[in-house]
Amino acid sequence: MNLRFVEAFYWVASLKSVTRAADKLFLTQSAMSSRIAALEEELGVLLLDRRDKQFRLTVAGTRFFTYAQRLLELQREVKAEMGSGAALAVSLRIGAIESVLHSWLIPWIEKLRADHPALALELTVETTPILVEQVQRGTQDIVFAALPAAADGVRSRSLPPMEMVFMGHAQLHRKRRYALSELSELELLTFQRGSHPHVALIDLFRQEGVEPGRVHTISSISAMVQLVQGGFGVATLPLYAVQRMQNYPDLRPLSCNSALQPLPIHASYRTDPSTDAVETVVKSALAFVEAQFGPKARAARAPSRRIVPRSGASKKSMS
Repeated sequence: MNLRFVEAFYWVASLKSVTRAADKLFLTQSAMSSRIAALEEELGVLLLDRRDKQFRLTVAGTRFFTYAQRLLELQREVKAEMGSGAALAVSLRIGAIESVLHSWLIPWIEKLRADHPALALELTVETTPILVEQVQRGTQDIVFAALPAAADGVRSRSLPPMEMVFMGHAQLHRKRRYALSELSELELLTFQRGSHPHVALIDLFRQEGVEPGRVHTISSISAMVQLVQGGFGVATLPLYAVQRMQNYPDLRPLSCNSALQPLPIHASYRTDPSTDAVETVVKSALAFVEAQFGPKARAARAPSRRIVPRSGASKKSMS
């Protein structure tokens, strides 16, 4: 039995679409259909119900799906036992939200590539709703987003959340500590409408009984940073993301009597019985982020979290 044909059927059944399965395996739709037809001919049964446009497995197809998963898992075990599965010589599609991109994604990918030089990556940066839908549909293998994805064959793991802060200009926002009512009088910048940071900001004002003035929703971290650097308002941003931006030394986190909610991060991924590459990459990300943002890492950074101003900026501006 040709295991490539078995793999083709497995992904068609998992993703409930010949087209999406073909994209997953980098095949044409006709090539995917040919593999399924060849497998059906070998087994002597129909696996897919082709009577209308709705996707359905036949009774035989439902039964064979379990065998297909076991066959692919056995193939993976044999490769690992015989030594041919040691290197990650695969291509993975990874998606991430902007907060992850600007915080730890690039240094993690650099480490990942150093550990697994044969690994090829296809990277996408999108919003959480789009990334969740993509991994559910099978057009992404792994996504890092603010919400977990839920679907057959999709698993999710929680990563350490990102500390969110009010970020202002060191020369314009000099107070040692701000009340939320004071910040409400400023131009406020946050992520796109309906995103976790946007909802958390509005909820914070509502809980404190404060009515914010103008809240601007912007999908780009770099755009928000440039606006704050130019003196336009105060932004809610991941602290570590801004600390990594060395070109904007005038930014400073503003201490506030009402703290912003941390930004939750979830790794959602599709399991693949034919390879442990996805699980290996997810474990690598979890270990890397835990080392950067876990309790021990936060405790080690606690005494020196402020952003250092460029020369000439007064100490008072960082108080």
